Amino acid sequence: MLSQYPSRLRKTPIMHRALAPFTLCALVPLAQAEEAAQPLEEVVVSAPLEQKLSEVARPATVLTGDELDLKVGATIGETLKNEAGVTSQSFGPGVGTPVIRGQSGPRVRVMSNSLGNGDVAQLSPDHANSIEPVLADRIEVLRGPATLLYGSGAIGGVVNILDNRVPERRAEQPVSGVFEQRYNSVSDQSISNLKLEGGQDAFAFHLDGFYRDGGNLHIGGPAIAENAARQSDAALQGVDIQNSDGVIPNTSARAKGGTVGFSLVGEQGYAGASINYLGNNYGIPPDGAGGPDTRINMKQTRYDFKSELKHPLAAIEALRLRFAHVDYTHTELSGGEAATLFNNQTYEGRLELAHAPIGPVKGVLGFQAVSSDFGAISMEDPVPLVPNSQIQNYGAFAVESFEHGPGRYELGLRGESASVSPQGGPGRDYAPISASGSGQWKIDEAHAVSFAVTRSQRAPQVQELFSHGFHDATHSYESGDPNLKLETSYNLDLGYRFKASWMSAELDLFQNWVNDYIYQQQTGGVFNDDLGVFQASCSSPGACAPVVQSSQADATFKGYEAKAIFPLMENAYGMVDLTLFSDFTRGEFVAGGDVPRMPPLRYGFQVDYAYDDHWSSNLRLTRGEKQDHPGANDTETNGYVLLNLAVQYEVQAFEGAKLRVFAQGNNLLDDNIRNSTSYLRNFAPEPGRGAELGVRIAY
Repeated sequence: MLSQYPSRLRKTPIMHRALAPFTLCALVPLAQAEEAAQPLEEVVVSAPLEQKLSEVARPATVLTGDELDLKVGATIGETLKNEAGVTSQSFGPGVGTPVIRGQSGPRVRVMSNSLGNGDVAQLSPDHANSIEPVLADRIEVLRGPATLLYGSGAIGGVVNILDNRVPERRAEQPVSGVFEQRYNSVSDQSISNLKLEGGQDAFAFHLDGFYRDGGNLHIGGPAIAENAARQSDAALQGVDIQNSDGVIPNTSARAKGGTVGFSLVGEQGYAGASINYLGNNYGIPPDGAGGPDTRINMKQTRYDFKSELKHPLAAIEALRLRFAHVDYTHTELSGGEAATLFNNQTYEGRLELAHAPIGPVKGVLGFQAVSSDFGAISMEDPVPLVPNSQIQNYGAFAVESFEHGPGRYELGLRGESASVSPQGGPGRDYAPISASGSGQWKIDEAHAVSFAVTRSQRAPQVQELFSHGFHDATHSYESGDPNLKLETSYNLDLGYRFKASWMSAELDLFQNWVNDYIYQQQTGGVFNDDLGVFQASCSSPGACAPVVQSSQADATFKGYEAKAIFPLMENAYGMVDLTLFSDFTRGEFVAGGDVPRMPPLRYGFQVDYAYDDHWSSNLRLTRGEKQDHPGANDTETNGYVLLNLAVQYEVQAFEGAKLRVFAQGNNLLDDNIRNSTSYLRNFAPEPGRGAELGVRIAY
């Protein structure tokens, strides 16, 4: 647990991975180092077969237990934003989707228990993920061949949120539970959540629920960077911008949800089902033009079925079936009136067969099918923003691994049939083919190197093809391109690991070459709603919206993630670890110019202190450099310094219950941080100085 000593005593590497990634190559010893103590490693369950982290050839992140509890935020992006190579694409405090190595949206597949969310977060930056992080048991971020199990085109990676809503094992006791209460001063936000699990004999159950309520977000300066806003948004030329200082108006949010699930569990496997409800109402930061406030009212009901049969035949180790139906809708409200209605009815199923080893080879074969009925209807315009469309996707995949000598190797292949059929128009059909291979070689007890290469194809999304109209929440006129082609990416990863008693270090380098990269970017022009025409500049101040166009161009991405961890002290006064970390991504178009919304160079350090089995604390300082490659018709973001402090204390309370209290100070320097990956960088800074307090009781 985090409340105990750091990982080198606790026999778990969780702290070392989460402490924040960086390494200085000059610090990595070339000579044989002293053999380090061997900890009990965390297992990556999203891999084809459960693997230790040290066996995964490409970078993987696992958050679970106390570490996840301490890092959890209101969104999945906020929860993961300090992990190696991961940032959050914020759209005000109500939205935070993960960005991995500069990739977001459909290139980062966010899943719930290995199936898609069924929400529309990947279609537009103003749409929140239908994930409540406080209810997660573990979060895994995975890249490499194993991502082909879950879909093509995820060149950023896969984020799998795992919980026990459909229990897979017999209950250890009739009833156990967790109650947690949090409060965050930066938005006057309170979060309450409760989880109960248990069962008897073959029956196991799961119940959970949460409620979150918060006010407007406090920040460390003005909400709108007026000069930059006018520079990037031609619709604001000549407009008297209405600005605020210290707070972002219309950013309050309220959410609630709950789950009921059960399973029948036996020696040969399990079968179970669950139903989950989520309601989320959040505001969109205003653009200063003085128009009505925009809010999003989201509702989702999800039905899940899961089963697993162990050793049904001699040649099969496990047969797993998963199915989900998601009924999703959200209404964008302008001034309290419905403006646009998004509906998505999704059915997704997958069948996985883990075969018995064939010589040294073991792996998984499977089939996946996704069917969606999606539409975005404008309440004010007879022409829909996105026409009602039938979306079908069928995929077959295989991922195999084997060991030979000091090396472990993994190969993956996925073929798909994808179609998008809009109402009243011709459909589009695609056949993406993706393949991946990786290897890891353990040179000795201290050194290991890894290599991975992937060819990945992605079919265009429905909104990239057919969006056409004013989108109130993004304050823009969105224009798709029905002639978009398959996007093809070739990715190369190189990794190095060093582990000794005096230091551990990791370095990951990557290079991606993407043909026909699909991106959305402002054209520099506007759509005049009063006149119903496109213009180079707005002739009617207050009546225009910037035009955002879906386009394709060849692009390259390169960068690294790195960390080095030094144990500084271990004595009767406690233990101290120092972590140095950094990550960087650079995206460029082959024909010239910068890919928009790339994260900046980040680096910094974290100091962790632990004493006996109760106290732990950490101090983390991150420097984000200026992003001076913003892309065409976008603006630069200044550098920032982010200082956070966390402390927690855990005691054995009564009757076996555990009580933990924790406190965190975030952005203690009150820096007004502009997020370069955000569409609203000039309108909604990141949270200012705030304190979070919480208590957690588990029994």
